[in-house]
Amino acid sequence: MVRSYFPLLLLFGFVALNAVLILGISAVTLRPRPTPIKSQPYESGMSPLGDARERFSVKFYLVAMLFIIFDIETVFMIPWGVAFRQLSCAVALTPTGCPAGQVSFFGLGEMLVFIGILLVGFAYVWKKGALQWD
Repeated sequence: MVRSYFPLLLLFGFVALNAVLILGISAVTLRPRPTPIKSQPYESGMSPLGDARERFSVKFYLVAMLFIIFDIETVFMIPWGVAFRQLSCAVALTPTGCPAGQVSFFGLGEMLVFIGILLVGFAYVWKKGALQWD
């Protein structure tokens, strides 16, 4: 079981090492020269307008929550992908794979049900107009 998660752990290790390496190189090679213009707030190429504590529309928070909900979907797909071969074989896996005639639809079917439920939720949110940004 641990061997099947080794590529994922290797990926996380590479990402962490890459982040530390990039931050370290930029800290060593950077020569900070602060100026009053560089110290001003910067928002996507425009000077900031208004106060930083102004109220946001409820639509903003609704879209943010929907993004989190649908983004969690990918988190649940990683362990499913790791166990897919075991879930799609009606008997125990052999070293060469699933024996002929023992392939089942269970592994794919459970993910199709999961995605189907999410698509129904997405259609409901779309129909209610929660994604309209007017």
